[in-house]
Amino acid sequence: ALKPLPASAADSVVGKRAAMDLAAGGLVTQEDIASALVPEKGMSVVGVSLPPALMPATQLQSGDQVRIVATPGAQGDVAAGTIPKSIEATVVAVRGAGDTGQIVVDVSVPYDQAAELAARAATGKVALVLDSRER
Repeated sequence: ALKPLPASAADSVVGKRAAMDLAAGGLVTQEDIASALVPEKGMSVVGVSLPPALMPATQLQSGDQVRIVATPGAQGDVAAGTIPKSIEATVVAVRGAGDTGQIVVDVSVPYDQAAELAARAATGKVALVLDSRER
């Protein structure tokens, strides 16, 4: 159910940012238009590639609050009484599984946590937890 913006909406769209790459001559929907700059000042966007088994089956949406949790991997056990390290983030975009079967979730995190999250994500030893959508 594609709902393209009518040509009469051009004045309200010109000057705004695209939320994704737009093909020349393609239709533009309201979801294609971003009202805010991403990442905002003091924030960074990190791509986290995950197999479907390490994230909720619930379809993630832009704006969802999530936690990226460090996992011990197939070889390790989580020690009793310990809480795994996690980084709170906001979903920016989700790109479906390609040839690898991995799903890439772009998340916004504070600038000072971005490098740690990128390093953890690169190891493949992370899982994603979707927190309440209630605001």
